[in-house]
Amino acid sequence: MVYYFISEVVQPPITLFMGADKFENEDLIRWGWPEDVWFHVDKYSSAHVYLRLRHGQTIDDIPSTVLEDAAQLVKANSIEGNKTNDVDVVYTMWSNLKKTQGMEVGQVGFHKDKDVRKIRVAKRINAIINRLTKTKRSEEVNFRAEREERDRNEREDKKKLLKEQKKLEKMEEKRCKEEAEIRSYTSLFNSSNMTLNTEMSGYDSDDFM
Repeated sequence: MVYYFISEVVQPPITLFMGADKFENEDLIRWGWPEDVWFHVDKYSSAHVYLRLRHGQTIDDIPSTVLEDAAQLVKANSIEGNKTNDVDVVYTMWSNLKKTQGMEVGQVGFHKDKDVRKIRVAKRINAIINRLTKTKRSEEVNFRAEREERDRNEREDKKKLLKEQKKLEKMEEKRCKEEAEIRSYTSLFNSSNMTLNTEMSGYDSDDFM
């Protein structure tokens, strides 16, 4: 089960989502998308909240208002963090999440600590939580199937792009060849390369009389 929340602080709105329990979190850790950004309360147990970047976006493009919504959501879904002021929320790209043997279900580390960002949450803001909660919906999701479909679509898009690039390369090759042939033809018949009859030595019209 996955819970979805709509953050309408920007337009178009952004969807935040989180697993219903540690087992759903484990599936998200394993089958997340490269476009996903992961949020968690630092040093406390909490929900794992994600947002999915749009094509071309980076983690630096996330508006501060959306970061605040995501941070408030993970804080509100942390037993200890929800009762504590001045907590830090860490966030990073899904690809930076590291799962090693021996870790508990839902537990995760990082490949590169330098790629982990941090935002300070002074206190719970009920107005934000209430606004997000009103948009809450739940859905059963097959994370593996969604990821495999995403990867399949990406492969198809790359094939189409490669096919289009090859088509353009052939067209350019044909154009260059045609231009080269035109230049060769023009050069062949250039007046400077032609010999006039009056310039031919040894020719006398009287020779035939």
